[in-house]
Amino acid sequence: MNYNIYNKILIGYVIFAALSLILINTLISSKVMQDEISRQASELYSQANSASTYYSQYYYDVYDSFQHDYQQDLDLTFTSQDTTIWIVGTANDILYSSSENNPLLLPNLSEYFENTYYVTGDFNGATSEEYLTVYSPIVNNYQHYGYVVMNKSMDTIQNQHIHTMNILNISFIIMFCISMVILVIFSVFVYKPLTKIIHAAKEFAKGNYEYKDLKISSHDEMRTLADSMNFMARGFQNMYATQKKFIANISHDFRSPLTSIKGYVEAMLDGTIPSEMQEKYLKIVISETERLTKLTGSLLTLNTFDSNGIMLDLTNFDFLPVAKDTIASFEGQCGAKNIKIKLFHEDKPYMVCADKMRIQQVLYNLIDNAIKFSPTHSDINVDINDKADKVFVSVKDFGIGISSEDQTKIWERFYKVDASRGKDKKGTGLGLAIVKEIISAHNENIHVVSTEGEGTQFTFSLAKSRK
Repeated sequence: MNYNIYNKILIGYVIFAALSLILINTLISSKVMQDEISRQASELYSQANSASTYYSQYYYDVYDSFQHDYQQDLDLTFTSQDTTIWIVGTANDILYSSSENNPLLLPNLSEYFENTYYVTGDFNGATSEEYLTVYSPIVNNYQHYGYVVMNKSMDTIQNQHIHTMNILNISFIIMFCISMVILVIFSVFVYKPLTKIIHAAKEFAKGNYEYKDLKISSHDEMRTLADSMNFMARGFQNMYATQKKFIANISHDFRSPLTSIKGYVEAMLDGTIPSEMQEKYLKIVISETERLTKLTGSLLTLNTFDSNGIMLDLTNFDFLPVAKDTIASFEGQCGAKNIKIKLFHEDKPYMVCADKMRIQQVLYNLIDNAIKFSPTHSDINVDINDKADKVFVSVKDFGIGISSEDQTKIWERFYKVDASRGKDKKGTGLGLAIVKEIISAHNENIHVVSTEGEGTQFTFSLAKSRK
């Protein structure tokens, strides 16, 4: 049988209560009884000692039958209703008793008490019930004349003990009931929210990230944990959706060029494409192959970022030569579309602290992206300026622009501005994602400003070199 944590706590409470009651009514009861006997004996002894001191002045010799009213003094001064007092002579005979039922002969008191001032018993069978008994010798002028003996019935002491134990047991039961109320409160404010969280965790483990019943109203750690789990579930849900989208996108981007390559090669093999036109279509095959190579390289780059993070090789360098070299690499593409790239800067070095190769990749991707979406016979402006401890680089084109809705999505992997994916046949949708990863790894920022039909400007920052 499986027990949940609440049942375990409840069983623990019951076992604790049972063991506590057993302990209270055995060991503690015995200790309470001993303490009660000791307390009562101490009170009796104090009374007996006062009585023996009081009466010692009336003994002048052992034969003196002193004329004194025991009853009056004892009733008024020393005895209580539940106490019996005896005046015992040297022969262990009872000279006076405050009760009517007295033993005929007492044992030798000095031997009966065995070097203690109180005992419990029946005087070796001389009495019909047990007593708590104390004695105090009556001495005058170093002469022993007898004893003052005080007795209290053990039944009286036992009744007092029972009364004390009843108070202890009732107090424990009250405390146990209070603890049970606390347990109920615990179940409402802790256990029930915990069971909700456990159930939600099982649902999330099954992949049910749309589970909506994890709602905790309290403002404590349980609420924080529930909110964290809901946030985690939403993250997993988004990740799962992103994964599906990733697979769909990559399948599309690989399928299109592979289909083209397969179709052209089959057409050349079966003679559909004549030999004099094969060179044209072989160039298309090479172009599609280059597209696949570029896509694979971008995927490997992003996979490296995801698995190990971006390992930056930070150095101090002048960004201006890097910008000029990168722009020069686009001479062929710009010539094909009659696009001019204009570089704006002051006549001074722009020393930055960054990973030179990665930053060159950022600028390359941004310019490549600008060329794709710029019309023929247009310009692309690359502007470099510095302010305070930052160098700012912007790439501006005058192409189709990006809608405000798309501007929040362009950093996503495989996202392309054209929903039909028809305008940019060669794009992988990974260039801007790589740019974002690299700039973020440098703890810098990149932002976009765009107007549809007028163009787009990307601007990123770099930290100035401190040397």
